[in-house]
Amino acid sequence: MTNKANPLKIAILGGGPSGLFMYKRLVESGIKNLVIEIFERKDTLGSGMPYSTEGANEEHITNVSDNEIPVIFNSIEDWVKMAPKPLLKKFNINSDTFNEYKVLPRLFFGEYLSAQFELLKEVADEQGVVTKVSLNTQVTDIIDDPAKNNVGVEINGGDIRYFDHIIVCVGHNWPKKHEGKVPGYYDSPYPPKKLAKHLNHPIAIMGSSLTAIDAIRTLARNNGAFEAEEDGTYKFILNENSSLFKIVMHSRNGLLPAIRFHLEDSHLGKDETLSKAEIQQNIKENGGFIPLDFVFEKNFKDQFKKRDAAFYEKIKDMDLETFVEAMMSYRENVPPFDLFRKEYEEAEKSIKREESIYWKEALAVLSFAMNYPAKYLCAEDMQRLQKELMPLISIVIAFVPQSSCRDLMALHDAGVLEIVSVGEDSSVEPHKEGGATYIYTNDQGDEVSIHYKTFISCIGQPHLSYDDFPFKGLVEGGSVSPAMLNFKSPDIGKEEVEKGNKLVEKNKDGLYALKVPGITINDTFQVVGEDGQPNDRIYIMAVPYIGGYNPDYSGIDFCEAASMEVLKTIQSKKNPEV
Repeated sequence: MTNKANPLKIAILGGGPSGLFMYKRLVESGIKNLVIEIFERKDTLGSGMPYSTEGANEEHITNVSDNEIPVIFNSIEDWVKMAPKPLLKKFNINSDTFNEYKVLPRLFFGEYLSAQFELLKEVADEQGVVTKVSLNTQVTDIIDDPAKNNVGVEINGGDIRYFDHIIVCVGHNWPKKHEGKVPGYYDSPYPPKKLAKHLNHPIAIMGSSLTAIDAIRTLARNNGAFEAEEDGTYKFILNENSSLFKIVMHSRNGLLPAIRFHLEDSHLGKDETLSKAEIQQNIKENGGFIPLDFVFEKNFKDQFKKRDAAFYEKIKDMDLETFVEAMMSYRENVPPFDLFRKEYEEAEKSIKREESIYWKEALAVLSFAMNYPAKYLCAEDMQRLQKELMPLISIVIAFVPQSSCRDLMALHDAGVLEIVSVGEDSSVEPHKEGGATYIYTNDQGDEVSIHYKTFISCIGQPHLSYDDFPFKGLVEGGSVSPAMLNFKSPDIGKEEVEKGNKLVEKNKDGLYALKVPGITINDTFQVVGEDGQPNDRIYIMAVPYIGGYNPDYSGIDFCEAASMEVLKTIQSKKNPEV
């Protein structure tokens, strides 16, 4: 129970979208005598990396619309009616004709998120919830103190403040390995302003994801212009001093991501996935593991029985590998830009008719639904998930907005954008003098080695390893542990070790285990220490550091779901007066 003398003190580390949803949950929780302190590295709350100048320029847009975003304080449609007029004018937003189904400029969406923080703070003030905000503040370490049942947050390498609970929401992290040391080499395209330059030569891009499209939109606008003709055609015209400008995307499968379509269920039907009770029951029946095939059947295939019977008939006898092969082979047998145009037309019809492309929607549901059971997979099934299913998911649920599609098609038509398949054995060698050499085997079986003066890695947010975890006080104190999954078959685990798989080792119980990215968490996002026990003082919603047990990066959807789990656990542990 809390009282005036002993308030419940909670720290939120990171004031981006994850921190915003966590703050919303706490403000609306009804917890009495609550003190919340938010630590943010930048000078604003809400926008985080993707929706601030760290992750976007004016040409970058969201891949979700208002109707797909869980309500925070109010919807974007309602907020634009009260938003500052100069802001609406800057982004060409008309409150009278606002369409909740259209995507928005990312920087505008960031302004909306920042406003939501302010509106929630007003509610907090009215309810007596104390909110302290520390901007331009770097959290440099976390020190857990089990004896005192509190946890310290080290600020800017010095001052330490203590809390009952902390929730780590630090968001995206793009480690630099060669950038800054090798001219023309970029470990990520962020912040995009670094790419806003004249480059009169071919540019290599690693990856073909939404991250790559971000880079392409910025590079193109600084070396040419897009023009809409009277007949409806959309063209790209190179600047005179950029005649040698060209972008070459390098993709392991040679494919472009799928295109945004009309979502029948704006929140991706998550209520139709397996319940936690069903998952736990299945785990009990299968020796402590949940079979990936069971999740695939129940969370994906079974949905089509009532939603799309014809599609169900096609796939009902397919296992996961057969399904992925069927979907990928169809895509791989069509030249990537031909397929892109076909899917663009299909998506346009879907939006115009307000009809979903259901198998893609269901795959997005499966991707999100994998987050909860992933930590209960055996190592063999996690390897299958990483190798077979996630590559398809990463392509199909990218949901490229229509305006980005038009840019890519115009660039390709102008002969300044191409995509090449480089396979899994490709490599990139940075050059001290500048740029990098791309080495790969082409479709004809020939080894190709090409040097580019400019190289940009656009593989998206990497799943960071345990060694990358930034709060060393928790590592040294044993409060966190590397995420591991045991092998169901000791023989397979042993074979992996004998093959030289450095991610496989024997754990403290003498069982073969697969090391997966990040740290160990439980179902309610508590960190799990070296003793195998969850820590009810420390929660983590920072997706780069929990990618092994939380493999899907679902953005706003993840923030909404995870914040609810954290709040319920805090309430149950402290049993506060509500």
